[in-house]
Amino acid sequence: MSIRERYEEWLNNLDKNDPLYKELIEIKDDDKEIEERFYQDITFGTAGLRGKLKAGTNCMNKYTVAKATQGIANYIISYGEEAMEKGVVIAHDPRYFSKEFSQLAASIFAANGIKAYVFPDLRPTPELAYMINYLHTTSGVNITASHNPKDYNGYKAYWSDGCQVSSDVAEGMLKEIDKVDIWNGIEYYDFDKGIQEGLIAVLDESYDRAYLDHIESLAIHEGDEIDLDIPLIYTPLNGCGSIPFAEMMKDRGFTNWHIVEAQREPDPEFTTVGYPNPEDPKAFKLSEELGKEVGAELLMATDPDADRFAIELRNDEGEYVPLNGNQVGYLLVNYILEGHKSAGTLPSKGAMVKSIVTSTMSSEMAEAYGVKMFETLTGFKNICGKIPYLKENGYTYLFGYEESVGYAASPEIRDKDGISAGMLVAEAAAYYRKQGKTLYHVLNDLYEKYGYYAEDAHNLILEGLEGKARIQRMMDYIRANTPKEIGGYKVDKVIDYINGYEDIPAQNAIRFFFDNNSWMAVRPSGTEPKIKFYFYTKQDSREKAINVAKEIKEGILDIVNKVE
Repeated sequence: MSIRERYEEWLNNLDKNDPLYKELIEIKDDDKEIEERFYQDITFGTAGLRGKLKAGTNCMNKYTVAKATQGIANYIISYGEEAMEKGVVIAHDPRYFSKEFSQLAASIFAANGIKAYVFPDLRPTPELAYMINYLHTTSGVNITASHNPKDYNGYKAYWSDGCQVSSDVAEGMLKEIDKVDIWNGIEYYDFDKGIQEGLIAVLDESYDRAYLDHIESLAIHEGDEIDLDIPLIYTPLNGCGSIPFAEMMKDRGFTNWHIVEAQREPDPEFTTVGYPNPEDPKAFKLSEELGKEVGAELLMATDPDADRFAIELRNDEGEYVPLNGNQVGYLLVNYILEGHKSAGTLPSKGAMVKSIVTSTMSSEMAEAYGVKMFETLTGFKNICGKIPYLKENGYTYLFGYEESVGYAASPEIRDKDGISAGMLVAEAAAYYRKQGKTLYHVLNDLYEKYGYYAEDAHNLILEGLEGKARIQRMMDYIRANTPKEIGGYKVDKVIDYINGYEDIPAQNAIRFFFDNNSWMAVRPSGTEPKIKFYFYTKQDSREKAINVAKEIKEGILDIVNKVE
């Protein structure tokens, strides 16, 4: 079926009063827009479905959500009655149509005889991940586009281990999804009727309490060991983090923390921030203003579904300095290892996990404590997916993270968790304050101890079908013309993951190692229209390391930008 035929099929099947029908009529003469919307079916990436809220097969809308849900329902049914009875737990973020899509998914599961658990309102992604293990469900679904702009939404799928679906499970789900007739092959049920008949269960606040109790059990230092009067700022960036974060801070006894009021309440427009990604320093503008008013030592932010977490630290000049995900990782790795060692609870076979594009400084830190750092592909389905292997081989999981501001401190919450990361960072700041130090000082101490590492990253955003093709041409060019040097530095070794490497499965990613204690990686994003570059180096000063990373970045960008 051609792209135009797929477009016509939608027009012929949509009710003329459906807003999506009117939307398609408006683009009837725009061949490029029609192509973007219909050139493919929206597919699973690193974290499930994600796309713009539009009419079309390659977009997020009630029909593509329904098709995906029916396919997943069919996949669950193939596992038998027990899997159906265990059911699916569903959550959603504050975005446009998130609540409607979550209720639609619940009604479709119910129509297929699969028990559905829903929350009464929006909840963080990590709470959803925790509930899968807590309720022992077969699967989980979260309607969220994470940190993407307001015109996006997404559909994260989880399996019974509490992780986002592995490649094998995703492949099985996709086979079933592909079989579903989007117009006639979906079983629907009335959402309210499903609740009345017990097919859909609404989870009460005791389940929220269970999640918070578990997070708070991860505390390393408490009571007199920490300064609970430390001035802190938190912003949920108009997402779903404000209530659980506030409850956690209250439970822990923090007395001098402040929330950015303009960003407290959920807002699908993200009016105060635009791009709700805490990785972007611009997201901290209001936090910095409030921080200077109250003299805050630490600024914290979570993204709209509260799985990502980022911070800014006040330096010795009183200015706020944004930390990247690697640097926050150094602080957490150090705090967890140091805390366990001082308490005498460091396991004999401790393990941590990071992605292949995350700094190796943390590997050196773990080694110094006798803890093994494992590497996986990007994404927490891979990072937390390593937990069963670790358990089977006698390791104790201590922490997992990746550079894109994601941190997983509990083996029972098998996804990145901005709430628990926030608790541990606030606790660490309060602990070191008691000793007369700030996290800013601690980070500099770590560079003094382990070496002057520098981290940098760059994303090229290339949207649509043309952008996707150009990204692949860039990857093809690099493979066909492997550079002997980049930025003036000799390439010593290349690892191409396209067919897998050692015990790491295949991924469209390449790493380059240089002759000057530097390395870089490049890969297309699995969830966004971008190609991502990562740069790392260790030198004899922080300034020199930053310059070397910059030179390598400029060198590779000069190469790829010539690829049309």
